[in-house]
Amino acid sequence: MTAHEGATVLVVEDEPSIADVLTIALRYHRFEVMTAGTVRQALTMAERTRPDAALLDVMLPDGDGRALGRELRVKQPDLALVFLTARDAPTEIVGALSFSDDYITKPFNIDEVIARITAVLRRTRPADVLPERPPLRYGDLELDETTYSVHRAGRTVELTPTEYALLRFLVRNGGRIVPKEQLLRHVWQYEHPAESTVVETYISYLRRKLDALGAPVITTRRGVGYGLA
Repeated sequence: MTAHEGATVLVVEDEPSIADVLTIALRYHRFEVMTAGTVRQALTMAERTRPDAALLDVMLPDGDGRALGRELRVKQPDLALVFLTARDAPTEIVGALSFSDDYITKPFNIDEVIARITAVLRRTRPADVLPERPPLRYGDLELDETTYSVHRAGRTVELTPTEYALLRFLVRNGGRIVPKEQLLRHVWQYEHPAESTVVETYISYLRRKLDALGAPVITTRRGVGYGLA
């Protein structure tokens, strides 16, 4: 069984034609799908049937999709969140990525949507049975590979699933500089990495959380990639 097979996706989109295309494509790829056109409908559906992932339009008739995403994540911390937005203003994207797992701008390619949802679920949906695994360590960082928790100098660091996946990949590569393209492939599962600011955005959030507990630990090789000090 694949990582996403049988997973339930909540599609929140008020444009019926877009919602229909997304629903048909997701079901073709063996997702279970629930659709909602408003914030109120989405909250009711999520309460009734806890989805594995939510694909949210940013602009909805009765509210902001980002506020909806925050509320859904509070109620279900392991929910995978992907935003659909017709706007590509950096402030909007950065704001959404501070608590979500990915975003897709409109107009979109439906194959890309499927790939992004699948990749996010691969990072966030646990296997049915997880064997005990030793923690990953680098300096004063410790990543528990069984509980997916992170500690620095013995203090808990609260990370989103994508932040955890990014930090884990950097830790596994030790002190090596990891090219941005490699991060896009291995963390975001992008088959053909394109120009994107998603890596820079997540690095900035990781730095903010990790540096609050000690000396800067993530290094930048300008024009190349990132590593650990």
